[in-house]
Amino acid sequence: MLIDGHNRMVDYLRVSVTERCNFRCQYCMPEKPFSWVPRENLLSYEDLFKFTKVAIDEGIKKVRITGGEPLLRDGLEHFVKMIADYKEDIDLALTTNGYLLSNYAQKLKDAGLKRINVSLDSLKEEVAEKIAQKDVLKKVLEGIEKAREVGLKIKVNCVPMQGINDGEILDILEFCKTKGYEIRFIEFMENQHAMIDAKGYTSEELQEIIKAKYPFTKIERTGSSPSQNYKLEDGYVFGIIEPHKDDFCATCNRVRLTASGVLIPCLYFEDAQSIKDAIQNNDIEKAVAILKDVLSKKPEKNRWNDDTTSSRAFYETGG
Repeated sequence: MLIDGHNRMVDYLRVSVTERCNFRCQYCMPEKPFSWVPRENLLSYEDLFKFTKVAIDEGIKKVRITGGEPLLRDGLEHFVKMIADYKEDIDLALTTNGYLLSNYAQKLKDAGLKRINVSLDSLKEEVAEKIAQKDVLKKVLEGIEKAREVGLKIKVNCVPMQGINDGEILDILEFCKTKGYEIRFIEFMENQHAMIDAKGYTSEELQEIIKAKYPFTKIERTGSSPSQNYKLEDGYVFGIIEPHKDDFCATCNRVRLTASGVLIPCLYFEDAQSIKDAIQNNDIEKAVAILKDVLSKKPEKNRWNDDTTSSRAFYETGG
C-alpha cells in the first residue's frame, strides 16, 4: 500500500507515453512548434511497464495512459496489453483527443483497455478548428463512435472558453446525454503555455448556464474523483472539475509518470524526481524508494486558488 505524507492512500498512476500532440489547443500548447522528441529521451514501453508493474505491486489499482496525445506513439496497444496481462482486473483507461481513435479503438479494446476520456470542446467544425488550430471535429466524432461500437466506456471532457465555445455548453451536455456518455466540464487551468488572453468559466458560472434549462441537484462527493457531480431531473449525471478549489485534494490518490521517467506528485507543483536511471538499470529497489520519497513530499493542496499560474506543461503530464 502506498501512503503519502498526508496519510492519503495513493492507488492511481497516470502514465504519459509522449509529450507530442497533433493539436495546438489554445488552453494548452498553442504556440509550441511541432517537433519530435528524441527516442533516447523517452522510456521504452518495456521500461514504462517495469515501473508500472512495480507500482501495481505496491498498491496501484488504476492506470491511465496519457500524453500529449498517446495514440501518436506507435504500438500503444502492446503497452496496454502488457499491463492488462499482468493484472487482469486493473482499471485501465486512456485519455485522448480522439483524432486517431477510429484507427485504434478495436486494437486497444482487444488489448485490454476498458475506458477512454475524450476531449470534445465543440460540436461546430469552425469552432473546433479555432480551438485546436486544425480541422478535427469529423475525425474526433468518428473516433468516439468507433469506441462506442467496440464497447469502450466513454467519458467526454470539455473546457469552456469565454468568447470561443461558451455558446455550446448546453449543446455538448445534450449531445452526451443523448449518447449516454458522461460529460465533465473543466475550469480552465491557468498555465504559462496557454494563449495569453485565454479565459474560462468558473464552476458557478457553468452551473448558472446549465440551470437555466435543466434543474439539477448536487451530489455529495465520494471517493477520490476531482469531479463535483450533479444530477438532472431525469437522472443524467454531469460533472465539473474545479481546480480553483482544493476540497478534492483531501482525497487525492494520484501520482504521475512522464514519458521521460519523471515522477510528479501533483499536477500543479514542480517538485518531481526521475526514476529513469533506476528503471533502465533494473534497480527496482531504488525505483520504489524514489516513488515513496516523492509521495512523502506530495503537497497537501494545489495552488490554483492562490491566483497563481502554473509553469507545468500539461502536454508533459497528461492533465
